[in-house]
Amino acid sequence: MAAVATQRPSSALPRPHFAPIIEHATAQKQAQHVVRFDPKQHLAYQEPAQILKMKDIGYTEDTGVSPIAVSQPFQLFSPEAIQQMRAEIFKKEVMENCSYSSNLAACQLRGWTSKYGPFTHDAWHNPETLAIISKVAGVDLIPWSDYEVAHINLSVKTDEQTKEELAAINKQKRFFADDEGIAGCPWEDDKPIVGWHTDSYPFVCVLMMSDCTNMVGGETALRTGGGDVIKVRGPQEGCAVIMQGRYITHQALRALGAKERITAVTSFRPRSPYLKDDTELRTVRPISDLSELYYDFAEYRLEMLEERLRKERKEIMARRRVRKSFDTLKHKRFLEESIDFLEHTDKELVEDSKVISGYIEEVDIPDVVVCASEDARPSKRARVE
Repeated sequence: MAAVATQRPSSALPRPHFAPIIEHATAQKQAQHVVRFDPKQHLAYQEPAQILKMKDIGYTEDTGVSPIAVSQPFQLFSPEAIQQMRAEIFKKEVMENCSYSSNLAACQLRGWTSKYGPFTHDAWHNPETLAIISKVAGVDLIPWSDYEVAHINLSVKTDEQTKEELAAINKQKRFFADDEGIAGCPWEDDKPIVGWHTDSYPFVCVLMMSDCTNMVGGETALRTGGGDVIKVRGPQEGCAVIMQGRYITHQALRALGAKERITAVTSFRPRSPYLKDDTELRTVRPISDLSELYYDFAEYRLEMLEERLRKERKEIMARRRVRKSFDTLKHKRFLEESIDFLEHTDKELVEDSKVISGYIEEVDIPDVVVCASEDARPSKRARVE
């Protein structure tokens, strides 16, 4: 896909300064003792009401690494777990050392859990958590790396902005009442949080960490294989959505009516080194500590290649022991796959000097008209409930 021709900034964007980012955040007391993640206490898993498969939205089942496309929101962590994660997020050192800004997002926190968030780190690495994630995703998954555990998206508004949004929403409710929110509406689709895109990593788990009582919108719009658009409702506090975002074009719709919207996005990859891995670092390179990101990427790619080489060598040795002829075509296919693997790895490791901090190139994906004018009845779109 071609990149949109956009003028790049002349210099790196500064990291944002949020102090305090939310009034009550600074009033939250830090834990007086170390709280360790306990799956019996902090997991509150309830099965998703529905899980869509790739074939359900017009893709072939072999498009990605699993036949599963996306889940409905489901309860994952307990309120106590969310409170502890929030306490770690709002540590002074996290806000000071792990904040990033880009042309697409005002404030994100990245690479913070291994150093500043032991509870959050352990929560996402716990075998019972991974068993749940893998069950929903339909493939055995592990976190992509420590750096991509609990990437935090922060959106905060003033009291005045929140009141104005609620007033606008109430004013529009009568117009959209007959559609029960199914049709496109101005506060959702006119200004999506991020345009149509695919993720860098095979699977993502998006965890809501804010109270969504008054929130309107905040859904995820998915482009089907046939070019239509469906929407998956946004999760409530403590709930999560799992999506094979590397292979599905999607966008996050704007959420209004709530003063804050905090989501934690944890990226996953298959545990097996033999499944395909076409991780793309384009969307994360400019908002990362490149050294940490590249160490993680290079290490696991080399580990995958090492396991694949070892397996191929064992198969060749076994074939020779039983005096079978050398399978030239099979080995040449393996070599071609290995060359492609190395070339992809090399392509993603862009030289530091060529990476512009804070600038993320958007992908040129044709827009779908999903919003109606004020004087026209909007056409309905499919909605997943």
